Amino acid sequence: MGEKVVAGSFDLSDRQRYRDKLRQCLTGLERLLAQQRFDRPKNLMGLEIELNLVGSDGLPKMLNAEVLERIASRDFQTELAMFNLEVNIAPHRLGGRVFDRLAEELRIALAYADRKAGEVDAGIAMIGILPTLDRDDLVSSNLSDVDRYTLLNDQIVAARGEDFTLDIEGVEHLRCTSGSITPEAACTSVQLHLQVTPGRFADVWNAAQAIAAPQVALGANSPFLFGRELWRESRPPLFQQSTDTRPPELQAQGVRPRTWFGERWITSAYDLFEENLRYFPALLPICDEEDPLAVIEAGGTPKLAELVLHNGTVYRWNRPVYGVADGVPHLRVENRVLPAGPSVTDVVANAAFYYGVVRALAEDARPVWTRMPFEAAAANFDAACRYGIDARLEWPRRGRLGGTTTVDAVTLVRDELLPLAAAGLDAWGIEPADRDLYLGVIDERCRRRANGATWQAATFHQALEKGLSRDAALAATTRRYRELMQHGDPVHSWPVGLPEPVPMT
Repeated sequence: MGEKVVAGSFDLSDRQRYRDKLRQCLTGLERLLAQQRFDRPKNLMGLEIELNLVGSDGLPKMLNAEVLERIASRDFQTELAMFNLEVNIAPHRLGGRVFDRLAEELRIALAYADRKAGEVDAGIAMIGILPTLDRDDLVSSNLSDVDRYTLLNDQIVAARGEDFTLDIEGVEHLRCTSGSITPEAACTSVQLHLQVTPGRFADVWNAAQAIAAPQVALGANSPFLFGRELWRESRPPLFQQSTDTRPPELQAQGVRPRTWFGERWITSAYDLFEENLRYFPALLPICDEEDPLAVIEAGGTPKLAELVLHNGTVYRWNRPVYGVADGVPHLRVENRVLPAGPSVTDVVANAAFYYGVVRALAEDARPVWTRMPFEAAAANFDAACRYGIDARLEWPRRGRLGGTTTVDAVTLVRDELLPLAAAGLDAWGIEPADRDLYLGVIDERCRRRANGATWQAATFHQALEKGLSRDAALAATTRRYRELMQHGDPVHSWPVGLPEPVPMT
C-alpha cells in the first residue's frame, strides 16, 4: 500500500480485468518459484514502527503533514490518520551487535523526529493505542491527506455497505459505530521483516504463527480505547472490526475477515498468495501495464504489481511479502503482531526474541506446528490479546508423551522459548553481549509479570484513586508514559503511578 494510488472510481470491467491480472501474477509467482529465481539468503531483517503525535497535554495532535515537512527524511512517512507517522529502519544483516546498532539508530531517529515535532508543539509517542484518543478524533476528516487512504476508506466502506460496529468486551465493554475505517488508525504497531528463501518460507511463517501469542503476551501495550479499559492488547480486535467488509450476514456464513490470523499451517509461500485471491475480493482494482508472464519468458523479473497491491489489503498478522531488489525477486515474512513501544530497548528486545525463536523453531527436527493444531495457535493469539502477560496458552508437551498442555505464558517463555531464542540468536551469529542484554529484558518482564499494558492500567487506576477523573487520569498516564519512554529504560523497570508534585517552597 506504499505505492502512489490515484483516487478514482471503478467500473465492472476494471474488476474483471484486475481479477485476470491477479491470476496472471499468481501464475507468474508459481513459475518464479518453480524456476528457483529467488534471491539467496542474506540474513536480512527490517523494522517499521508506527507512531503517534501528542501535545504536551497528552492529547492527539493532527499535524503529521507539518511534522513530516520539518523532519524531511524518507525514513519517515505518513500513516492512516493525521496523528500518525511511521519510521522505517533500513534493512540490517542479522549478526554481530546488530541489535545495539538498531537501538542506536532508533534512538537517534526518534529523538530527531521528536525535536522537529516540538516545533509545532507536538511530540512522539510510541504506544499501541493512544489512551487519550476520542471517538471524535477518529473520523474520516482526520485521515491523512493522501489519495490511497481516501480510496481505501471509500472502497472498504462501499464493500461493507453500512457503518462499522466496534464491540470489544474486556475489563470494560465498548460498543460504538463508525462511518469510516479511521478507527484502524488507533492501532500503532511494529512490523518485523525477515527475508527468506522459498524453501524456508513455510517453516518460518509457521514458526511465526506459533509464537504470535507469546509475542503479544510479552509485548501487550494497548489496554485502552475511547476511555475504556478493554483487552491487554486491544489492537487486533479493533483492527479486525474497523476494516471488516462483512456485514453480519456474511459473518454468519463464515466469510473470512480481511484482518485474519489464518486457518492452517502452510507448505509454501504460494499457499498464502493463492488464499488471498480465492477468499478476498479486490478492494483497489488498479491495473499495471506489465505483462508478468511475458516478462518472465523474456528472462526478466516481474513486479507482480496487482498481486502486491491486493496482498497489501489482506491484513494477516504474519504476512507474505513479494519484492524486487536490484532486479532479483525475494520473499519476506512480515510479522505484524506487536504494538509500538514502550521504549526503544523494549522494541529491540521484542525483535531479538522474535528473530531468535523463529530461527530455532523453523530449524527444529520436530516442528511445533506438527505437534499442535492450528486452531490452538489461533486460540492462543486470542487469549494473549485478552490477558497479556497473564495469559494461559496451549503448547505441545515436552518429551515423548505427545499431545498439548496448558501453561502460563511466562512459564512457557522462561522455561522453553528463551533458551530457544538464545540458540536462534547464536545461529544468526549475534554477539553474546547483545543476546544476553535483550533476552534479559524479556526474562525480567516475565519475572515481574510487567509490560506496557500492566504499567498503563496500574498507573491509570492509581490516578483514579487519587481523585482524578477518567479523562484526566488517561491524559496524566499518557504524559507520564511519554516521559518514561524518552528516558529509555525498559518498561519492567518503570515506577507505577504518577510522580508526586514538587511542593512549593
